[in-house]
Amino acid sequence: MRISGIKAIYASVVLLGTVYAFIVLRGENGIPGLLAKQRQVREFEQSNQQLVKEIEQKKDRIQRLQDNPTEQEYEIRQRLKLAKPGEKIYILDDKKK
Repeated sequence: MRISGIKAIYASVVLLGTVYAFIVLRGENGIPGLLAKQRQVREFEQSNQQLVKEIEQKKDRIQRLQDNPTEQEYEIRQRLKLAKPGEKIYILDDKKK
């Protein structure tokens, strides 16, 4: 009787441990949560790479504007819609009404 009682206790402990592990792994902090976090990390890494690329492009553009007076003048004229004396500027409205 002593051996079967110990076996029953051992079996119930193993069964309870298995059920507990199953419940924990299927919960929001288990495997689905881990997969969601990994997916989120990948998305953040991709977003970070895109932002780094945009920063580099903007740094290059700033450098070009600092080094090239012609490009500076073009940018200023384009943004402020300025013209040199004798020039005509035509502004076309491409919006469909």
